[in-house]
Amino acid sequence: AAPVKLELALLVDVSGSVDANEYALQKGGYVNAFQSAAIHNLIAGAAGGIAVTYIEWSGGSEQSQRVGWTHLTNAAESNAFAAAISGLVGRPFSGLTAPGSAINFAAPLFTNNNFEGGRLVIDVSGDGAQNDGANTAVARDDALAGIPGTQDAINAINGLPILGEAGLLSFYQNNIQGGLNSFTLPANTFAEFGASVETKIGREINPTPEPGSLALAGLA
Repeated sequence: AAPVKLELALLVDVSGSVDANEYALQKGGYVNAFQSAAIHNLIAGAAGGIAVTYIEWSGGSEQSQRVGWTHLTNAAESNAFAAAISGLVGRPFSGLTAPGSAINFAAPLFTNNNFEGGRLVIDVSGDGAQNDGANTAVARDDALAGIPGTQDAINAINGLPILGEAGLLSFYQNNIQGGLNSFTLPANTFAEFGASVETKIGREINPTPEPGSLALAGLA
């Protein structure tokens, strides 16, 4: 297994509430992020680089790993990953919203993926709360705990809710976000998504310590 600083699974909501224009904006946000000079610099500075995979999801049985695990160590490899996302043809789903089932799908993909990450992170973006599939909070907790012998424990699950639905930010904070240095970073609209996803990926490559961790470091 190749040692990397970060293993990152990107889970992208393509449920029916995401229209064709919003789907294009969301996918374009990930493409632009991995073409960004700021992200290139962070990847180049990461010991061993990062490993990343791109997954689209909708209802309880609707998940697709559309770009497999890819090793990124420099700008050219990051741009190639962006091109792979950009080149995806068709939309696999447009159903209900099951973020818990998406987390359950993604967590085992970290095991035996030929990478050994210093940090394992799941990144969930979407515009709606659960209305189908596995219980989201239970799926989060199970991913963070890991399944001994079969599934690596995930270090953090971060959220990027695209606001509009009442209570969505709170749902993400209480049911999706979890683990050390995890966070929820909202985008007010799909149009703002691109800037938010670049910021989020940057924080995942170089996580910001929680205030409590900083206080303990100061005491030490």
